[in-house]
Amino acid sequence: MGRITTRRRVTRIRRNAPPSARADVLAVEEPLEIRVNGRPLVVTMRTPGNDVDLAFGFLVSEGVITRGDQVEGARYCAGANNDGVNTYNVLDVALIPEVPPPAPELARSFTTTSACGVCGKDSIDAVTTRSAFHPASDPLIVEPEFLLDLPTRLRAGQSVFDKTGGLHAAALVDAASGDIVALREDVGRHNAVDKVIGWAAAAQRLPLRGHILQVSGRASFELVQKAAMAGIPMLSAVSAPSSLAADLADEHGITLVGFSRGESMVLYTRADRVQTRATVTSSP
Repeated sequence: MGRITTRRRVTRIRRNAPPSARADVLAVEEPLEIRVNGRPLVVTMRTPGNDVDLAFGFLVSEGVITRGDQVEGARYCAGANNDGVNTYNVLDVALIPEVPPPAPELARSFTTTSACGVCGKDSIDAVTTRSAFHPASDPLIVEPEFLLDLPTRLRAGQSVFDKTGGLHAAALVDAASGDIVALREDVGRHNAVDKVIGWAAAAQRLPLRGHILQVSGRASFELVQKAAMAGIPMLSAVSAPSSLAADLADEHGITLVGFSRGESMVLYTRADRVQTRATVTSSP
């Protein structure tokens, strides 16, 4: 669609130097309305691209589908801007007849933004969706060095971030092969995660047993929830988790890694999945 980045004239100011004008590249942020069977479900602010993956991943995260073949098809609805150009900002997903549509209360007692993901739900209980998968039983074991290398590998794949400095990223890593099987960028970290989970759903790869979800930002409750809904046994983040994220990871048996920055990391839950040889010592 060619709308992932845009250029804008800016003024740069440095200390003890005259202002300078130049062109700068910005990450595009536009609304996407996701409809299911013709009915509006949610509007999310996202970076255009991989919208079908985003919709699939969102439906997995909300418990509407558990497999990609539960979707009959997806198409952009007609809609044009003032210049008569299709905006590609409304996507209608058709479920197969055997799959019930989203409950009316799901559509939508909250709004979704690129900053915070799901906002305004009445209670935490409302977002603790029951997963069809069981990450706790996943026998995944990895070497610490493998985990510590993932943020660098994620960063190397962030092509749009290199241009804009303004995107989050998420990657799915197959622990057995060591391969990054999917990597997506977006202005919203929750959208980036939905895009990789949606890719996996469309590719009939759910549940994602033996996979690691590596993210570029912090580990929020919502990202742990999305990992649980996709059957992902390990979530690694370059920044801190919240207390609620750690509680939810504990509940689902997900290994939660925070502050993973090349030389060190912190294991908050299910540390048994990281194969260390040294004795763990406690500090006051």
